[in-house]
Amino acid sequence: MLTWAQVCARRLARHHLTASAADAAEAARAVGGIHAQIMSAAEVSAGLRVAGMTRAGVRDALWTERTLVKTRGPRYTVHLLAATELPMWTGALSALPTRRLELLTDEQAELVVAALADVLADDEWTTAELTDQVVARTGRWAGDPVMDAFQGKWPRWVEAMPLASRRGVMCFGANRGRNVTYTHPERWLPGLTPMDPDAALAEVVRRYLYAYGPATPAHFARWLAVPPGWASQLFASLGFLEQVVVDGDPAFVEAGDTDMPDEPPSGVRLLPYFDAYGVGCFPRERVFPGRAFQRALAGGQAGNYPLLLVDGVVAGVWHQRRSGKRIAVTVEPFERLGAARTRELEAEVARVGDILEATATLTIGEVTAGPHA
Repeated sequence: MLTWAQVCARRLARHHLTASAADAAEAARAVGGIHAQIMSAAEVSAGLRVAGMTRAGVRDALWTERTLVKTRGPRYTVHLLAATELPMWTGALSALPTRRLELLTDEQAELVVAALADVLADDEWTTAELTDQVVARTGRWAGDPVMDAFQGKWPRWVEAMPLASRRGVMCFGANRGRNVTYTHPERWLPGLTPMDPDAALAEVVRRYLYAYGPATPAHFARWLAVPPGWASQLFASLGFLEQVVVDGDPAFVEAGDTDMPDEPPSGVRLLPYFDAYGVGCFPRERVFPGRAFQRALAGGQAGNYPLLLVDGVVAGVWHQRRSGKRIAVTVEPFERLGAARTRELEAEVARVGDILEATATLTIGEVTAGPHA
């Protein structure tokens, strides 16, 4: 029988939180993508996993070296994925259960995807620019402002964006000022061809269990945002799973992958918003023990608070406020930190500052900012 401490130590190592990844792409590959809805948080997530990495290095990997690509990943949220894994992700995402489109017929959706594949092949375009291009290739109906937006209405064609991303014909380009742009992922991986869906889904399960296991189909379902029953059927169809027991609870790993670190989990770490470790590791009540379950989650959802991690479990929250080249970091531990832990925390704050190319200072006290603030 495995212990929870062994599982924590294994996950810390495989998330490259105790042993550095070679580069940002390896870090993204190891955790199944780095959440990038907030790019500064993504830069910290990647930087924490690669020795000496700064936000400039992450940006170089994304926009210059193109070893990372910014696109939709797990939970169909914005992630930085390793460019070499685009065939796996497009194959797997295309096979996930999805709701039917409400504003487009199947035929119209296919026309929009084909238009986007054509338009995005060689350049980067804003949504407004894409509207003109898509309408010219499909018809005036594509530009009808009928899709609910934050402040107004988006054109009808926008409903096909998720389908285009899953098909591997659309990803994010570099921001143009404050405007988001989109382009074709073949600019990162020429000749991109989605992997066979069944093979891709099996590989995603392997990757999840390697980084987050031992885990159950229900854990996988929450990580990928799919129905639990569908995830259970997927697990049942795979022939490479082995059941193990963690402190009395059954879970799965890939067959034969039962090695555990000899040393217990240790160390103090600061994880940013939506870091993969806090979002993808389960059971929640073990990862967020005691007070952490109420204070560091938002309605049971992980990611809305940056986390203080001590020995592999959540032990506090933190917040940063940037002013020029200075960052004021406030950390709220849920229990008193001793002198040794405090020194580790000070080093971690300095590391966050280095990643963000700023000087960071630490205050230990109450974090008054709300979730996702």
